[in-house]
This record gives sequence, structure tokens and C-alpha cells, in this order.
Amino acid sequence: MILDFPHLRSELESCVAVRTGRRVRNLAVQLSPEGVVLQGETTTFYVKQLAQTAVRQALPDVRLWNAIKVA
Repeated sequence: MILDFPHLRSELESCVAVRTGRRVRNLAVQLSPEGVVLQGETTTFYVKQLAQTAVRQALPDVRLWNAIKVA
């Protein structure tokens, strides 16, 4: 079940975009009772890690799945 907390989701998307220099294409943040899922595409594993770090700084105790594809 996906929950929609528009303000939190928007804030997380903004944090990721700023931290990665907007280098994640088609960024999507999904929130659920189980945690946060990051989705999108980037060209390097470094940017994927930056996106994850941005969410960790905002929500350090949340379960996080990083499904960003590197291509």
C-alpha cells in the first residue's frame, strides 16, 4: 500500500535533487508504512549513493530501498 504525504514526498524529492545536482532522471519517491523507495535513473553509482544519503540525512531511522537504475 502506497501512502501519499505530499509535503514530505516533495521535500524528499527536493533534497535528492539538490544533493545530486538534479542528475537523477524521472525521480520518484514513494512512501509507505514499510519505508521509502527511491526510483529513477542516473549514469553513475556515485549519484545513486548521493540520492540515498540525502534521504538518510532527512529521515535517518526510516527503512530505505534505493531502486534507482544506473545506466
